[in-house]
Amino acid sequence: MERLQIGKRYYIHSYKHNGKIYKAWDEAVLLDYRKEEGIYIFGNDHTKVTEVDGRSWHTKEPAILFFFENHWYNIIGQCKKQGIYYYCNMASPILIEEDTIKYIDYDLDVKVFPSGSFKIVDRKEYYFHKKKMKYPSEIDQIIKEELSELIALIREKKNYFSKEVIEYYRKKYEKIKAEEEKE
Repeated sequence: MERLQIGKRYYIHSYKHNGKIYKAWDEAVLLDYRKEEGIYIFGNDHTKVTEVDGRSWHTKEPAILFFFENHWYNIIGQCKKQGIYYYCNMASPILIEEDTIKYIDYDLDVKVFPSGSFKIVDRKEYYFHKKKMKYPSEIDQIIKEELSELIALIREKKNYFSKEVIEYYRKKYEKIKAEEEKE
């Protein structure tokens, strides 16, 4: 992995198992890197997202993104007016090259609501791509195990699923952005 710099902007590229790019985000600002835990924490706001078909849109609110070197998921804490919503992607551990965060998206997602309730979505998409792209049984097993671990973390409402953690990093992101504007 390349040397990381707090406050630096990175791109995000999400791929499918077949190696084709699926989505791209124009910005993620590095807020923290916990080397001993293999966790990268980024922030963004109103970021342009480009879909595989060329369509693009912008995110609507500030978000804190957690990417992992050793886990098959990533977590996005979305700071909405109604509270913090989370969108969790089942995905390969990340790789960072040439200022770009890269991972393989494995379709299954978990939506977490401010109340703490959650919903697993895109099961049909997972089974469709599993068959079409011939996911190895080892990956299927890893996804199932990591999904169980992720659900346990959601239920505990600790770490990434703590309002205090999201607020801490949101303030850090806002401070970095304010300092950029002064320059």
